[in-house]
Amino acid sequence: MSELDNPPSSGSGLSLSTAVLFGAVIALLAATVYLFIQVDRVQTDVANLEKTLQKDLSTLRESSSVTTATNRRNLDTMKDELESAKRQAAMAVGQAKIELLHRAEVLNAQVVEEQRRQSAQVASQISEVKEATSETAAKIGEVKTDVTGVKTDLGATKAELDKTIAELKQVRGDMGEMSGLIATNGKELNALIVKGDRNYFKFEHFKKTKAPQKLGDIAILLKKTDPGKGKYSLDVIADDKKPVEKKDKGVNEPLQFYVFSKSNQPYELVVNQVGKDEISGYLATPKVQTPR
Repeated sequence: MSELDNPPSSGSGLSLSTAVLFGAVIALLAATVYLFIQVDRVQTDVANLEKTLQKDLSTLRESSSVTTATNRRNLDTMKDELESAKRQAAMAVGQAKIELLHRAEVLNAQVVEEQRRQSAQVASQISEVKEATSETAAKIGEVKTDVTGVKTDLGATKAELDKTIAELKQVRGDMGEMSGLIATNGKELNALIVKGDRNYFKFEHFKKTKAPQKLGDIAILLKKTDPGKGKYSLDVIADDKKPVEKKDKGVNEPLQFYVFSKSNQPYELVVNQVGKDEISGYLATPKVQTPR
């Protein structure tokens, strides 16, 4: 028998409602785990995205700085050549002066073109940095939106669980001891399972048989049921000792008993439904097993 769902050994098949309730428990647990994983994943994505952005911007700035320095040196060299040509032209005469003046005009045109090209290149690099920053900001915004959505889902799930648990009640068991929170239906039992204060073994259509049937670490012998009055009688067998009789008990009434080899705290059996020769409910056992 699993801790969440252990049908009797009599071989009675699980009903559709059993499958639905079991699926609800698994789905709720899986959804909670999934949401926590999603929060962790998107937060990691944000951190990685920001690191990548900083690295890309740093690389772009370094590249731009190197390119600008190289262009500046080239432009300075061209300007020096232009000034040299102008000085030579001023000192020259005749055909030599004409050639030097032409050379100076060519160099001047090259200087103007280089200045235009460098200005365009710088403007392009600035545009690339702005575009990269804008795209990254948009991606970070999307991821943060995902984080907000996941946190909202987690908050809604927790609020629903808290609401369900707040509606549960504590009652006094048949041994006179105050019980833990009592679930009266599948939704409330799912909330208790998620809360995790105790171990829960759910059973459905537990049949009346001639021999005791195992339930968790105890055994139950259902002796009679009265669906009209919501009453039933059974024996609890634990530690291979004499059966403990629980006679004419009602729906949602905690049946308390000790399993001394397992714990010094009482176990509780709660029957939520009474049918013809069958019962459905759950067994709650202490989370910490401390033999008495």
